[in-house]
Amino acid sequence: RSMMIRIGDRCAEYGGQVDAEAHIETCCGMLWRELEQSLLLMQCVEELPHKSPFYGTLVGLLNLEDEEFGRKVVDQTHANLQDALNCNRIRTLIRFLTVLMCSNVILPGALIEVFETLLSSAATTIDEEGGNPTWQARADFYIFCILACLPWGGLELVERVPEEHERVMAGIEAYLSIRFDSNELDFLEDLWGRIRSLADNEWKVDSVPRPHLAFEARLVTGKSHSLTCPEQPMGRQRHQAEIKYPQRIRRLQIFPVSKTELQPIDRFIVEEYLLDVLLYLNGCRKECAAYMVGLPVPFRYEYLMAETIFSQLLLLPKPPFKIIYYTLVIVDLCKALPGAFPAVVAGAVRALFDRVGDLDMECRTRLVSWLSHHLSNFQFIWPWEEWAHVLDLPKWSPQRVFAVEVLEKEIRLSYWDRIKQSIQTTPALEDLLPPKGGPCFKYGQGDLSTELSSMVRGRKTAREIHAWVEEKIVPVHGAIEVVVQTLLHIGSKSFTHLVTVLERYGHVITKLGSDQSNQILVIEEVAKLWQNNTQMTAIAIDRMMGYRIISNLSIVSWVFSPANVEQFHTSDRPWEILRNAINKTYNRISDLRKEVASAEKSVQSAIKAHRELESAESLAEGADTEELQIEVAAKLKRLKEAADKVKEQESSAQESLEAKDALLARALQENEALFIAVYKSFSDVLTKQLSSNIMDADDDDRLHTEEEQQWCRCTLGQVQALTRQYATEIWTHIEKLDAEVFHPSFLRA
Repeated sequence: RSMMIRIGDRCAEYGGQVDAEAHIETCCGMLWRELEQSLLLMQCVEELPHKSPFYGTLVGLLNLEDEEFGRKVVDQTHANLQDALNCNRIRTLIRFLTVLMCSNVILPGALIEVFETLLSSAATTIDEEGGNPTWQARADFYIFCILACLPWGGLELVERVPEEHERVMAGIEAYLSIRFDSNELDFLEDLWGRIRSLADNEWKVDSVPRPHLAFEARLVTGKSHSLTCPEQPMGRQRHQAEIKYPQRIRRLQIFPVSKTELQPIDRFIVEEYLLDVLLYLNGCRKECAAYMVGLPVPFRYEYLMAETIFSQLLLLPKPPFKIIYYTLVIVDLCKALPGAFPAVVAGAVRALFDRVGDLDMECRTRLVSWLSHHLSNFQFIWPWEEWAHVLDLPKWSPQRVFAVEVLEKEIRLSYWDRIKQSIQTTPALEDLLPPKGGPCFKYGQGDLSTELSSMVRGRKTAREIHAWVEEKIVPVHGAIEVVVQTLLHIGSKSFTHLVTVLERYGHVITKLGSDQSNQILVIEEVAKLWQNNTQMTAIAIDRMMGYRIISNLSIVSWVFSPANVEQFHTSDRPWEILRNAINKTYNRISDLRKEVASAEKSVQSAIKAHRELESAESLAEGADTEELQIEVAAKLKRLKEAADKVKEQESSAQESLEAKDALLARALQENEALFIAVYKSFSDVLTKQLSSNIMDADDDDRLHTEEEQQWCRCTLGQVQALTRQYATEIWTHIEKLDAEVFHPSFLRA
């Protein structure tokens, strides 16, 4: 197992001194004694795809000794390809078929047949008369799979089946001529250009190991196997296609071309290596970093590695993994390459900071989260003097807002004094830090708040406190103000204190905030109490929504209140609270869907048990031999016991299913109401802001005009980010949104 996983690690291609030929021979001898390990071989092929040439050569050598083993590997690869529902698995397996062809395990014609099947399916998909152009994402994926294999086997195809290879290349060119053509060079056209350059260079690739060449004289004597590849069914919606067949990378050019541009095809191959390692070793970040710094290429690629990681971290609509994963990988790479990679990462941050005004709003939020966490792993050390110029920029400037958000997130990960100390080289930046201090509690000693605090500390029940509030506060004071401020101040010591107070006395606030207008007042008091702490404001509001003290609609109304609208371009505070509210609503629906599916499964299990019992009973009636009667009687007894047990559960399972269905239906209605409220609110504020012709402002108002433009960019960016993130849910409500919200003025906005 260790030999299989480590194959090639110490070879020259990976910067070692061990001869690749000897390593493969050793591994071949070990595997020959245990050919039943073919399952392990396939796991290695799919999870360490950057070593495909080594595994292909290994199978080729074993095929010489045992043709049945070679047949078994080909059949298993073929079966896995047919069953693959994951784009990465499909791509990896087709690459493995390519290296098997190089090692003479499969016929070149068989691989060409796979390519032509994919070509035919792609062309049919986007055919304007008989296909469905909205599924171009799937067709592009098929073509990508073909092109992505050619660096590993293009030379062999040209040498062995030149006419068939040329036919495939012509088919790809024909496909590119009929697909939707964007104004920019997209990923597929870019890859096609790199493949054409590779062909012009006679298919010479420095970054792809070719261990099979050392065994070529032996491999040509082996038997080649054949295979077929059936077409896949078609779907309909473009959104579904883009979700199912996502673009693997959207290249992010951070550094000058001179830093990252290799031979055209080498860049693509190194990106493939890096993306494969990130994908298949995501559960072990140390191994991931080790493989990323030791790729089998004869040139340095630190800048390209940084660009690839950041392209994944900032990938839209969402990255393949959580941001924390990329944070940890970057940290480990900085430790693995201390003399090179930290400077590369710092250069990437500087380049992105220079263009932060052009970044998508969601990408900007991710970058803030990543950078603050990254710096926390390195004692918050950063050359802040390079960013001192933001103090001279207006408060709404993207660079200044970015710096403020990074410092605020750092305080969440540490504490105020520690972050102040980290910017001592540029003490003026202290103006960007949020105010120091805890809750802004407005009450003192000897008032009703003091009396309420005493009752809470005396463990009075929620009913007793509510009765006291109705008697003492409601007649003469704003009860919401006193109760919310007092209870949350008591819970301000820690998150645990907050949760305890809300669990015990949240019902008191719920009674006072019985309608949406009062719930907005509750949120206002939370924001006032924690006006110096964005994190605690977000946490308190999120917990209150979780306990159903306030509704998601009241949160939306508060976020779009005039005071918050003015902050849309200067702070992430209102956006974070809005994102939390939408996300919590979405998570409720996701959980309920899982519960409904589980309940349906329980009901189906009960039905299945009854059917099996009925089938056994009918079989018992037709049993004509004593042996068969004994066998059927035993089976009947077992099924009766199972049916009796399931029958007891069936009733409760059916009741549970009905209850969960009702809850899900209610949650979906709430979700629809939430999205309508969100988009109506966006529509109102944007239409109002865009109704004035800001370009006709006087010169004296130029700064104000630029600020309005920045406000519009930020707000529209948040519309785009939220729509993109929850597109699947929004599609289900699109007719109502079209009718009630998406009127022409909003669409223009």
